[in-house]
Order: sequence, then structure tokens, then C-alpha cells
Amino acid sequence: MVTRQELEGQWNQVKGKLQERWGALTDDELQRAKGNANELIGVIQQRTGETRRAVEDFLSTAVQEGSGRAQQALETAREYTDQTMAAAKHAYNEAAVQWNSGVDQAQQMVRRNPMESLAVAFGAGLITGVVAGLILKNR
Repeated sequence: MVTRQELEGQWNQVKGKLQERWGALTDDELQRAKGNANELIGVIQQRTGETRRAVEDFLSTAVQEGSGRAQQALETAREYTDQTMAAAKHAYNEAAVQWNSGVDQAQQMVRRNPMESLAVAFGAGLITGVVAGLILKNR
């Protein structure tokens, strides 16, 4: 027998399968019985004339199929997450390599041309100070 939690958890899939199998069932009838397996079975029996056992078997199958699809969707989501994480890690590693390469090049340039590097740093600091002063002055 289908439990209330199973029925509620798979309601949209089960509802679609019920209406596909027994087109005479209305949305209102199904909505009234939502979550209550006994009431749902009773409604289906009244509208269709099916036996209780046939309705219970159909509901069990529908819930199991819905659970299988949900599990498959979960596995697919996990695979996508793993692929995304691997791509992000790869991009991070590439960025780290590029950063380290840039730092090494800057260090080599400063070692080869210490006076020019000092002059450039002084000029950049001076320009930054002037721009910051102008911005603050205009406030």
C-alpha cells in the first residue's frame, strides 16, 4: 500500500498517470483525495469500477516510477555538479599559474632594473595621490 508521504511526494506524477489511465477523473476529485490513499482509491473505484487491488497496484507502480525518475534526476544533477566543480578547479589552477607567472616576471624586471622600477612605482603613487586628492576635494 502506498504511504501518505510517498503519495504527497510524487503527487504531480501520480496525478498525471491517474488522469492518463482514467480520463474520467476530474482535477477536483483528485485534489480532494490528495495525500489520502484510501480516499483516492475510493474515488477511483466509484468513478471507474476498478477493483481496490487494481487501483493499489497502479498507485504503487506510479509512485515507484516517480521515485526512479527523481533518483535519476538527482544523479544527473550530481554529475553536472561534479563536472562544474572540476571545470572551476581547472580554471582556478590556470589563473593561479598565470598569476604566479606575472609575479615572477615583475620580480625579474625589478631585479634587472631597480632604479627604473622605483621611479615607476613613485610616479604611480604620485599620480594616485593626486587623483585621490582631487576626488576628495570635489566632495
